[in-house]
Amino acid sequence: MTHVSERDSAGSNGAEGPERTPWTASSGRAGRKRAVTYADAGVSIHAGDRAVELLKTKVKKTTRPEVMGDLGGFAGLFRLNTAKYRSPILASSTDGVGTKLVIAQQLDIHDTIGIDLVAMVVDDLVACGAEPLFLLDYIACGEVVPDKVAEIGAGIADGCRYAGCALLGGETAEHPGVLRPDEYDVSATGVGVVEESEILGRERVEIGDAVIAMRSSGLHSNGYSLVRHVLLGAGRMRLDTVVDDFGKQRTLGEELLTPTKIYAKDCLGLIEETDIRAFSHVTGGGIPGNLVRILPEHVDAVVDRASWRPQPIFDLIQAKGRIEDHEMEATFNMGVGMFAIVSSDDADRAMAYLTGRGVEAWQVGEVIDGTGQVQMVGQYTRG
Repeated sequence: MTHVSERDSAGSNGAEGPERTPWTASSGRAGRKRAVTYADAGVSIHAGDRAVELLKTKVKKTTRPEVMGDLGGFAGLFRLNTAKYRSPILASSTDGVGTKLVIAQQLDIHDTIGIDLVAMVVDDLVACGAEPLFLLDYIACGEVVPDKVAEIGAGIADGCRYAGCALLGGETAEHPGVLRPDEYDVSATGVGVVEESEILGRERVEIGDAVIAMRSSGLHSNGYSLVRHVLLGAGRMRLDTVVDDFGKQRTLGEELLTPTKIYAKDCLGLIEETDIRAFSHVTGGGIPGNLVRILPEHVDAVVDRASWRPQPIFDLIQAKGRIEDHEMEATFNMGVGMFAIVSSDDADRAMAYLTGRGVEAWQVGEVIDGTGQVQMVGQYTRG
């Protein structure tokens, strides 16, 4: 976070706030109103400055050699080393976390939501082969509570370290009267770079290529409006409910707040080690909705559901909500957070590389002659 500013200091009814009790001078003359401060409108500059101070150490750990200057300037500076590239192409991505934030706010746990935020941005960047360089965040809150903002920011910094990118700066805005004091929202924009001749995508995909799945850490950051409706609304479950299928006395809330897996470094390594054609980051739209985005019109991708078992959270959601299979697959990742399409000759090498990095991966299907569709075949393995 670079600095803190106000975006809407009016009260919820549009007024400037309740009138303060006037003070009276010792001479006994008629009292007059105390001068109004920014804090009276609900914005604490001191709290914002304190939040930035708490974050500086974490943010410094995300630095890269290209970063110029220090936290707190009007803009973040990054020296792009163009000598490394013949024709460098910048890639950018912007995203948020959606209503997963509601779960974090209900549990008063804020140190992992930033990891989700970074994952949503950097794994979109790496899908085209770009190395994430830096990220800028934005936090909007009803009231700046320094320790809470520092927790959110610490998660963002952790995510940037996992992805190998710098947290270059950002903004924390206080919105009294628009958001409740305990409410906040987050978003981020990331920038990456890729050699023009090495951009990944549908143009590289060929018949006979292998489709490799990388396991998700759970729900990641999509479909939480449906999750909350099914489990916490109609299902009347509590976040502190222990669900046996989750294992190790794990509660529903802990499962729902599991941080999103960040694949950026894994994917960049795969690019170096194997003949990668394309990546598909599985977010909103599920497996078919995202995998289809990297298929040329003359091929289909076959995905065999029987090759893996989705995590128990997906079974719970489907059972509680009586949700149809097609709706589940159009909403959730069903246990796969990233797909890699790789030359068939390199499929085993790719899976071995990922296994060596601690990523659970398997060949889920192949690319065949077709019309640009995803063919979901077989049935999921159930417990």
